[in-house]
Amino acid sequence: MSTVLEETPKRKLAIVTGRAYPELGEEVAKCLGIEVLPTTAYDFANGEMYIRFTQPVRGADVFVLQSHTTPINKWIMEQLIMIDALKRASARSITVVAPFFGYSRQDKKHQGREPITARLVFDLFKTAGADRIVTVDLHATQEQGFFDNPVDHLTAMPILIDYVRSHMELDNVTIVSPDAGRIKVSERWAAKLNNRPLAFIHKSRDITRPNHAEAHGIIGDVDGRDCIVVDDMIDTAGTICEAVKVLRGAGAKSVTLVATHGLLSGPAVDRLKECGAREIILTDTVPVPAEKRFDGVTVLSIAPLLAAGIRSVFESDSVTHLLEGLPSDMRARNIYA
Repeated sequence: MSTVLEETPKRKLAIVTGRAYPELGEEVAKCLGIEVLPTTAYDFANGEMYIRFTQPVRGADVFVLQSHTTPINKWIMEQLIMIDALKRASARSITVVAPFFGYSRQDKKHQGREPITARLVFDLFKTAGADRIVTVDLHATQEQGFFDNPVDHLTAMPILIDYVRSHMELDNVTIVSPDAGRIKVSERWAAKLNNRPLAFIHKSRDITRPNHAEAHGIIGDVDGRDCIVVDDMIDTAGTICEAVKVLRGAGAKSVTLVATHGLLSGPAVDRLKECGAREIILTDTVPVPAEKRFDGVTVLSIAPLLAAGIRSVFESDSVTHLLEGLPSDMRARNIYA
């Protein structure tokens, strides 16, 4: 296999990956039938990072893949350095591929004297030299407007829905939004699953305390129903485990948790083990190591979706068709991460 996928004699695609989750980069490249461009990367004694690409990238359309996982600040900085190196090496175009986009939760001011760090990170990528950004399930879709160049906002919904369709009886299913902000997404889920009933949990969030929300009640009928709670991420799992408790208290027959980004920080694993959920379904936009996996956790591969998105961008094709599902050649890939 070569390290570039040639479309025409004058254009070539290259994938480079940071050290946060190189396995994902390798899997994406494998889906495209190429190899990741070799990179030399190491840390100096004081924590500064060195990056060098060992093959020429002049004239190439380069996709810089990095998972914004723990330690998130280090890996964002490494991606910025990679972009700078590519810009100085005369890459034709530079596309940031951030399956989980760091700081995306901080997209607006709740109180005075707060930053809007989602906008800051987009600005950092633009200043470093990124021409385009590919990401999956931003916390708020309007964040695409924080970047002056194109943003290809992919969604893991087709991958997650395909799994749910093939592993659950849908006749008794109710789709549950964990809060008012996710109702639109839950409506799309309900529509794609043959117009399943919809409910949502009314909760309030203490803006002075991170990862803390309190559920007040449920709007919709969940008594005796198999509930699927759909969210964008599970971080410390406090609020989503509270949702399980509330649904169980309202008579739900079972609760399945579905999220694109399985951050699983701090006490998340212990909370999920004890919450009583039937299954927790995630994708590997960030690595989910073996110690964070237990019976009932299913991790689906995001690599085919990223590969399809990268190929569409490289071929100047629309990515809108990916909202309906993966291309046939990507569907054949192993769905598990």
